This record gives sequence, C-alpha cells and structure tokens, in this order.
Amino acid sequence: MQIYPAIDLMNGNVVRLEEGKKESKQVYGSPLEFAKKFARHVDKVHVVDLDGAFTGTPANLKVVKRIVEETDLEVQFGGGIRTIEVLRAVKKAGVTNPIVGTKARDLEFLESASREFEGLTVSLDVGQDGLMVEGWKESRSVSPEKAFSKLKNYVDRFVFTATSRDGKLEGIKEVEKFWENQEVIYAGGVTTLEDLRRLNKWGFDGAIVGKAIYEGKLEIEQAVASAGDTHAG
Repeated sequence: MQIYPAIDLMNGNVVRLEEGKKESKQVYGSPLEFAKKFARHVDKVHVVDLDGAFTGTPANLKVVKRIVEETDLEVQFGGGIRTIEVLRAVKKAGVTNPIVGTKARDLEFLESASREFEGLTVSLDVGQDGLMVEGWKESRSVSPEKAFSKLKNYVDRFVFTATSRDGKLEGIKEVEKFWENQEVIYAGGVTTLEDLRRLNKWGFDGAIVGKAIYEGKLEIEQAVASAGDTHAG
C-alpha cells in the first residue's frame, strides 16, 4: 500500500481543515518546504487546492508547479477542476494525476476528460448521507457504491474520502470493499499505524495522511514502513 502525504493549500500556505470547514483552519507553513521533506521518503504527494474547491477554479497552480520543478515528486492534484481548459492548465503545471470531484457527476465531461488525459482520478467524497460536492458544502443522497458503479466505466483510479473524519485525528471509517481491480486510495482520519494496517487489510491501494503528520502523531518514515511502501506513486 502506498502512502501519500497531503498538502492542502489555501492562500499559498499549507493548512488543515476539519471536515472541510474554513473556520477550523490551521496554518502549518510553506508547501515547498514540506514537499522537500516528504520527497526524502515518497515519490508522490496529494495536493488539494482548497481555494479552488470552494470557488470552482484552482488558485494555487504556481505553488504546484514549483513543487514539481524543485523536487522529484509527482503530484496528484484536486480542487476546482471543472472544465477541460482548467484540466489542461493543471496538466501543464506538471500534475501526474488530476482529481475530479464535483464535476465527475457530469459523465459527458468525464468521458471527454478521460480520453484526453491519462491518470485521471475521481474523488468519492463521502458524508453521512451520501456523496459531498461543491467543496463539501452540499450533500447528494447517492452512495459511493452506486456512484462507483457508473464512474468505473470512465476511470480506474479513485480517492475515497471519509469527509466526517477528515482533519479530526479520530481514526478511520470502516469500509467494506466495493471495488475490484481499480486503484482506490483512502483519505480521512488516518492517525495511527493500526489505521494503516487496517486499510491495507481492507484492500486499499493507498492512504492519504495529513494532519497526523503535521501534528506529530505519525512519522512519515513509520507510515511508509508500516504500509510496506518504499515509494508512493
């Protein structure tokens, strides 16, 4: 299982939110400095443009480009990718895996995007009552399993995010495997080595770790070793 350190961006800084709520923002510092530290242990990082998620257009692509150019890291990137033009700009910035969330409901867009771009990834942002969209501000009464059954016809790479656990250091959400040979990465609440062992056992291909690293609850070296991952990517 692969480990993806999370770099959530807002106004050019690394931040963490609880359940995606702006009022819970904690600022941790320079994304480039964190990226350089992570590059000692992994090959790919998970970057989210929170400004883009809230407004619908990425606002931190210059930061992403610097990470790509000044480290050896690959980047999977989400937040505000809702047009083909934006997707092209994201790829031009050097992103390996663009992540589509809200716009993934538009199957015509998803089909077109998947034809043009390799490595396209869909984020299944799961709340209490179904999928969350529009920067997690709205809920749809659609289960991740039902959404996945349609979306797997267009992409074979997914991020499953337990939004109610995100940024809270309360541990992971139990998930019964509903995918087959697709690549599925878990996000939301990863706090301990035991969390990582459970995710591996449940069949996840990767885990995104954010606040636990920034708060010193989990060392990235330990996470990588526990997951049996010497290089994420």
